[in-house]
Amino acid sequence: MTNLSLDGRFARELPEMAVRWKAEEAPDPRLLVLNDELASGLGLDADWLRSPDGVRLLVGNSVPDGATPVAQAYAGHQFGGFAPRLGDGRALLLGELVDGDGRMRDVHLKGSGHTPFARAGDGLAAVGPMLREYLVSEAMHALGIPTTRSLAVVATGRPVRRESVLDGAVLTRVASSHLRVGSFQYAAVTGDTDLVRRLAEHAIARHHPEVAGAADPYLGLFEAVCSAQAQLIARWMLVGFVHGVMNTDNMTISGETIDYGPCAFMDVYDPETVFSSIDSWGRYAYGNQPSIAAWNLARFAETLLPLFDDDIDRAITLTQNALGAFGRHYEGALTAGMQAKLGLTGVDGPAVAPLLDELLKLLQDNHIDFTSFFRALGLAARGDNEPVRGLFVDLAGFDAWLDSWRALGPDGAAMDRVNPVYIPRNHLVEEALTAAAAGDMEPFETLLDAVTGPFDERPGLQRYAEPAPEAFGRYRTFCGT
Repeated sequence: MTNLSLDGRFARELPEMAVRWKAEEAPDPRLLVLNDELASGLGLDADWLRSPDGVRLLVGNSVPDGATPVAQAYAGHQFGGFAPRLGDGRALLLGELVDGDGRMRDVHLKGSGHTPFARAGDGLAAVGPMLREYLVSEAMHALGIPTTRSLAVVATGRPVRRESVLDGAVLTRVASSHLRVGSFQYAAVTGDTDLVRRLAEHAIARHHPEVAGAADPYLGLFEAVCSAQAQLIARWMLVGFVHGVMNTDNMTISGETIDYGPCAFMDVYDPETVFSSIDSWGRYAYGNQPSIAAWNLARFAETLLPLFDDDIDRAITLTQNALGAFGRHYEGALTAGMQAKLGLTGVDGPAVAPLLDELLKLLQDNHIDFTSFFRALGLAARGDNEPVRGLFVDLAGFDAWLDSWRALGPDGAAMDRVNPVYIPRNHLVEEALTAAAAGDMEPFETLLDAVTGPFDERPGLQRYAEPAPEAFGRYRTFCGT
């Protein structure tokens, strides 16, 4: 593994947005979990990564010759309020490498210690939140949702002080890049249009090279990001995922999900579902995610206006047209996805639309578990109605809906390919993280195995398909900082 090479393209091309830094020394690093499949795809030797030298790489205490770890600069709107200087307060970009498919990937640390962007924070992370990100990001990948991925979690042997003293950890994260809307906001607030232009050209080359030859490549970049984010948010909605902290610094230019802090999967269907302990107004509720994405993209557009056209009025008109396309892309992706969940792909949209509207009202009024419903509905497509009927109080209303749905000829086998049996249910996540904090990784490993094979029902995993018991109560998550 001595021939591992990490490039520093971001730092080289955009030095104004990178601060050379190094990770704090981990006194007693201990590997908790390693993603062998991802390691292989990156061309890394998993056995070597488990060695003392490999573990030191995973926490940033040993980096390959020529690598230049940096903390990246970015700004962001956090719950609607603008912060002009955020940046990697507890993270480092070790560098970029080319994976087995020829794609450039960031290798990035989270929880590696205080940086110049940390403000009053200690720059550290605890075992629980880092294992949460590993678990949920890998579950999202298995569901086919674009996401950053987790290569490893390493306990550092350093205590972390929060409400109590916790064991410290570092997450090694892999992404198409860590460029965010907030990256462009940081560049724009400097007033340096050339920096914004170079950042846009870097983003085009990295993520959307198809627009490089367009008549207006910068507008093409904006349109490509709008399309990617429309597809992403629709996929979140289709599985009941609530990100929890959709600040502009948490929206990627690649269209990947990033930063799994106060995230969770919705149990009972309710558009007002909020899990984040700090989102008291429901800004980032499940049902608000599409409109928040559009709001974030409008902030992205503001940074690009000088590149769109010298005439500000014309630049604004171009922006408005592109933002309108976001809504159309989102509605198209959501409708197609819901038709697939109902086994009605290929059925004319006008026949399905009223059925969808009625179904969502039935789910909300009857307090139905979102994930369980669609899997049970697949059985009804094969003629076994009782499992799904047993979920409803309003049987007359649901039976009428069921008859209308069945008349359209749903495909049960196709439904099972898109409707998961297993998701990271909140009570199981908490159970696994509590055990891990006490040194028992077995519940985490079993849950990880379930959610990374989400569509195939397996013996012995029945409890992983069941909703939370009533005693679990109202769920609240925390950002882990």
